[in-house]
Amino acid sequence: MCQVRQGRGGTDVTTDQDQPALQLTFPRRIFVLVTVLVASSAFNAATFSVAAILPQIQGALSATQDEVSWTVTFNILATAVTMPMTGWLVNKYGRGNVQFWSLAGFTASTIMCGLSQSLEGLVFWRLVQGSMGAPIQPLGQAILLDVFPRHQHGLVISIFGTTNTIGPVLGPTFAGYLAEAYGWRWGFFMIAPVAFMACMAARFALPEDIRRKPVSLDWIGFISLSVAIASAQVLLSRGQRLDWFEATEIRIEAALALLSLYIFIAHSVTAKSPFLSPRLLLDRNYVIGLGLILIFGMLNFTPMVLIPPLLQNQLGYPDGLIGFVISFRGAGVMSGSFLSIFAQRFDPRLGMCAGFGMQIISGFWLASLNLNASLSSMCANAYLQGLAVGLIWTPIVTTAFRTLEPQLRPEAISVLHLMRSIGSSFFISITVAEIVRTTTANYSRMVEMLSPYNKVLTEPFAMGAWTTETAAGMATIAREINRQAAMLGYMNAFLLYTAMSIAAIPLVLMLGSGRRPG
Repeated sequence: MCQVRQGRGGTDVTTDQDQPALQLTFPRRIFVLVTVLVASSAFNAATFSVAAILPQIQGALSATQDEVSWTVTFNILATAVTMPMTGWLVNKYGRGNVQFWSLAGFTASTIMCGLSQSLEGLVFWRLVQGSMGAPIQPLGQAILLDVFPRHQHGLVISIFGTTNTIGPVLGPTFAGYLAEAYGWRWGFFMIAPVAFMACMAARFALPEDIRRKPVSLDWIGFISLSVAIASAQVLLSRGQRLDWFEATEIRIEAALALLSLYIFIAHSVTAKSPFLSPRLLLDRNYVIGLGLILIFGMLNFTPMVLIPPLLQNQLGYPDGLIGFVISFRGAGVMSGSFLSIFAQRFDPRLGMCAGFGMQIISGFWLASLNLNASLSSMCANAYLQGLAVGLIWTPIVTTAFRTLEPQLRPEAISVLHLMRSIGSSFFISITVAEIVRTTTANYSRMVEMLSPYNKVLTEPFAMGAWTTETAAGMATIAREINRQAAMLGYMNAFLLYTAMSIAAIPLVLMLGSGRRPG
């Protein structure tokens, strides 16, 4: 038996059988599938493509390395904070409307990113881009599950996951070459036409559901959590530049973050319908999964922010090759996602251990690099990172959700994405601050050796072509010292990356098998 309601764009059906929740013709289903895939690919391309053009943005907008990283960290944070609101937006305005306006806002903000004339303007529009694009992927996946019958869900989600790797593969490659030929702005402009086509298709393809439950958003929880995360992010991003707690601004941001976090926790425990339910923390596997997804977030985006400046400033790679190297990471993600389909028949902990083991290898590999690193080694390392990401993601999600109560899953997936984004943005700021700190400290130590009292420098074999007799010669030596000092900073940052990869292994071993008894 099933209950049928007629709505615009399709018939809304409530059933516990194999029938989809929305009855559409087969061509209409394919139209919806293509629309969702194109929209998701555009969002992923925007996330990954900016990594290939970071060096150009840094030079064009006269930004330091820690400042230019804000274009990534604040975009990730905006996505993380807004994503849990997706369910409330859908219940209030409908799936079709939310997806259409999300794509419209995402398209407009992407164009404005390309038109930005200052770093502050670019960071602002990246914030808007992340917040507007946050519902695109989770809502698109939910729409596919409603449109296709249950026996096709596995196939559809596999197609969705595989297609999501197209953006990370093609986006950085085209962004790098376009930036080299026409400037960094085309790294954003190239995404706008694809996003606009997805926006127009969403207006006509997506059925509008007519069942909307009257729900209210816990504004106290939402605002307090947003302020806590934003304050902590600004603290981490500006701490090194302002000498941490020596600055009044940093002390104010720390106090604001702690106060907002306290309000969020106290309100979540006492409210009847909190923004994020504490009941989620009663499931052991899910709690450990949150820890793993936090580490996964730290390892996921950090190399994409650190490696492009390393390739250009220390190794002298052109923008086209930087995008080429980043695309190998996307190819690795595609391979890992494909292998994870076959790995599901085994214990999911094996796949996670293999993935984090690859992250450990790639981290030690990066930490041992020198200024003569070859293109092939950088591409191989990027592919290994992507392969690890593809192997880790699916087992974490399946294990964390296997023992969780079904009614908690929609909220739980939002929290999972939130923790991943927090890990990414916070760890990027920490590693960039470490690079800046180590570079400054090592530069000071190395410069001390350039003294007329250093007898080694008077020997002909010591200086070679270098000279301290002219201003140009001193400037050349200073640039080389800064290059060497920055390389030591990158090595320290990659050692932090490796340490977090190692820390994930004990958490994996603490997981249950993820199999529900009976």
